[in-house]
Amino acid sequence: MIGRNAIVGEEMAATTVERKPWHASFRLLERDERVFAVLLAVVMVGGLAALGLFPLGPTYTDIDLKWIVACFAAYKVGIFALVTVNPRATRAYFIGALAIDLLLVFVLLCLTGGVASLYYLLFFPLVAVNAYYFGPWVGLGAAVVAGGLYAWSTVLVPPWGGWTAVLIVAAFAGLPAVTLGLVADRERRARGEVERLNDELTGTLSRLQTAQQELVVAERLATVGRLSLRIAHEVRNPISAIELNAEMLEDIVREHTEPEEMKEAVALVTAIRDQVTALDALTEEYLAFARFPRPHFEEESVNHLVQELADFVRPLATRQGLTLRVEVEPNVPMMEIDRGLLRQAVLNLLKNGLESLSSGGELTIESRFDGDAVEIAVSDTGAGIPVDVGPRLFEQFFTTKPQGTGLGLSITRQIAEEHGGEVRWANRRDRGATFTIRLPIKRVTSG
Repeated sequence: MIGRNAIVGEEMAATTVERKPWHASFRLLERDERVFAVLLAVVMVGGLAALGLFPLGPTYTDIDLKWIVACFAAYKVGIFALVTVNPRATRAYFIGALAIDLLLVFVLLCLTGGVASLYYLLFFPLVAVNAYYFGPWVGLGAAVVAGGLYAWSTVLVPPWGGWTAVLIVAAFAGLPAVTLGLVADRERRARGEVERLNDELTGTLSRLQTAQQELVVAERLATVGRLSLRIAHEVRNPISAIELNAEMLEDIVREHTEPEEMKEAVALVTAIRDQVTALDALTEEYLAFARFPRPHFEEESVNHLVQELADFVRPLATRQGLTLRVEVEPNVPMMEIDRGLLRQAVLNLLKNGLESLSSGGELTIESRFDGDAVEIAVSDTGAGIPVDVGPRLFEQFFTTKPQGTGLGLSITRQIAEEHGGEVRWANRRDRGATFTIRLPIKRVTSG
C-alpha cells in the first residue's frame, strides 16, 4: 500500500512539473490579451462567414468561400497558440496579425470585384477591435491604411471608386476606432487605479492584522509581567525570612552540635541556603524583566567591562574546572553605553556558558572592533544549540533548563536593542556555540 501511494505521489508530482510551464504561460496572459485574441477571431471569422452568405458576381463563382473561412479560422487558432506558447511576445504577434488581416481583406477585395465587393466592411470591425487593444493612435493609423488599401484595390480592379468612397471608408473605420480606443484607455487607467487601491487596502489590512496580533501578544506579556512582578514581590519576603532563619540555625548548629552531627546539619542548612539563593536569583530576573529601566548612556570602555566580568566569573569557572580565556582588541574605542545594563546582558551570556559546561571545557569572552561596530562575544565548548531550539532562543519564558525562567536571553536582546544593536548566535564548527552582542558606534536614537 505504501509503495502504491508512493508511485501515485510520484506520478502526481511529475504531472505537476509538466503543467507548470503551461500554467505560467496562461498567468502571463493578461485578461485584455485573451479577450482581444478571442474577440478578433470571432469578429473576423464571423464577419467573413456572414459576408459569404451574399452571392458573388458571376465572374467570381469559382472562389471557394468555405475554404477561405476555414483557412482564416485555422490562422486565428495559430495566432492564439503562438501567444500561449510565448506570451512575452504577445504585442508583436498582434501587430503582425493586424498587418496580415489588412492584407487579407485587401486580397479579398481584389478577388471579389474591388469597389463592387462587400468585403471592405471587414475593415470596420478589424480596425475597431485593434483600437480597443492598442489604443486610439494605432486605430487611427490602421484606418488610414485601410482607406489606402481600399483605394489601391479599386485601382487594380476597375472601375475606380473615387476619393469620396475612400474617405468614407477611412472615416467610418477611424472615428469609431479612435473613440473606442480612448474609452478603452480610460477603462484601463480606471482599472489600474482600482487594482492599486485594492493592493494598498490589502496591504493595510495585512498590517492591521499583524498589529492586532502583536497587540494581543503585548497585552498577554504585559499581564504576565504584572503577574510576575506581584509574585516576585510576594515571594521575596518569605525568601528573606527563610534565609535569615537558616543563617541563625546554622550559627546555633555550629555551637551546640557534636562534630559528626554538625557536619550533616551544616550540609542541610547549606542546601537550604543554596535553594534560597536560587529562588532569589529567579525573582531578581523576573523583577528585572518586569521593571526594565530606561538606559542612561555614558562614555565607557567596553574592554574594561569585559575584563571586569572576566574577573567576576573566574572564581566560579575555576571551581567548575573550566578554563576562562579573555581576548580584547586594544583598538576597541570608548563608546556610549549603559554600563549596568550591558554588564547584565553579557553576564547572562556568561551564565549560560557556565551552565552548558558542567565540568571541564573552555569559556571565552572577547571584544573586537570592525570599524562600524563593537562586538562582545561569549563562546563555549559545550554541546551547542540544537536545531529545534535555535528558532526559539529569544522567546520570552522559553527555556530548556529545569529551573530557568526563559528571560535571560530575552533581556539580553532587549538591552542590545536599547543600545541600537543586536544579538547573534551560531554553533561553532568544532563544538559549542558563540553568542555575540553587536553594538554600532553611532547609536541610532529615536525621536
